[in-house]
Amino acid sequence: MSVIDEVTSANDQYADGFTKGDLPMPPGRRFAVVTCMDARLDPAKFLGLEEGDAHVIRNAGGLVNDETIRSLVISHHLLGTQEAIVIGHTDCGMLTFTNDDLHGKLGPESESIDFQPFPDVDARVRQSVATIQSAPLLPDSYAATGFVYDVTTGKLNAV
Repeated sequence: MSVIDEVTSANDQYADGFTKGDLPMPPGRRFAVVTCMDARLDPAKFLGLEEGDAHVIRNAGGLVNDETIRSLVISHHLLGTQEAIVIGHTDCGMLTFTNDDLHGKLGPESESIDFQPFPDVDARVRQSVATIQSAPLLPDSYAATGFVYDVTTGKLNAV
């Protein structure tokens, strides 16, 4: 069975018992999560979230960059979120390469891309929180807090 067959079969089972089609568009708990795309992270499970609770924004490294700020601005101004939680994690793949490494692997057409690797997860989470706090399109009242998730223990640690 192919991966597509597996996931569509799983979706058929999920849809058969689906009862949450009437959830409102704004997240019920009025916050957003920014975290890494790493497959070992399941933010709904480790944060105790249900469908409709929060916006979850994922990218390589859980970085707050222009695209993330765009999503947070929409989340706040159109859908009512009041804060963001930024979650990095131990053993992150973004620690394992440099731009030069990836440019060397991908060739000259990749050289204009900053893949945004970083050497320190805690520092990167602090930087992402500061980026949110200084975003001119988010109000001063918009809170941002940072954590690092430990992939070996499942524990969140404040940064």
